[in-house]
Amino acid sequence: MLDVALLPGEYAVCRLTADAALRPALWGELGDGEVVSVSWSADGISVICPATRAPAEVETDWRCLRVVGPVGLAVTGTLAALVDPLAQARVNAVAFSTYDTDHVLVPAVRLDEATAALRRAGHRVLD
Repeated sequence: MLDVALLPGEYAVCRLTADAALRPALWGELGDGEVVSVSWSADGISVICPATRAPAEVETDWRCLRVVGPVGLAVTGTLAALVDPLAQARVNAVAFSTYDTDHVLVPAVRLDEATAALRRAGHRVLD
């Protein structure tokens, strides 16, 4: 069983070109419970951030669930324990990790279904 916290507000998933300049507003002082993730590849830059920090024309309306941690890097199966019940409930998810814990984004319109699926799997969802 995992404890999972629902972070406040909506999140955005952003795809930027590989040469895009990242605005300081993306990672400026974070509010309580906020998280920003940036990944670079030859194909482009992916940013997950609170919707209020996102550049225009990005995919918004996601909610973020954070595993209450820290979760050690040697721990296995944490993401699977979250994503499997969501997949069984046919709720799409975007997962990402920080050094200390794991996060899963679910569509805001399917949040109730997602949290119900996680609870059925034995997880506690903290609002």
